[in-house]
Amino acid sequence: MSALRLGPIADDKPVKLTIELPGRLHRELLVYAEVHAKATGLAEPLPPERIAVPMIERFIAADRGFATARRQR
Repeated sequence: MSALRLGPIADDKPVKLTIELPGRLHRELLVYAEVHAKATGLAEPLPPERIAVPMIERFIAADRGFATARRQR
């Protein structure tokens, strides 16, 4: 199995945020959660909201344009 970009997910105190996702993206998150569970040895896939958070964190951390803009602010 290929390595996923997303590793184990840390448990952190959540802040509630309500968003609407396109159905296609929600289905993709469900599939990703299944693949992630198998890759990391979890018994059950995590819910989409638990998968989406680290994905967004990685996206922001890897966005060089954002990093530059953040330093200049």
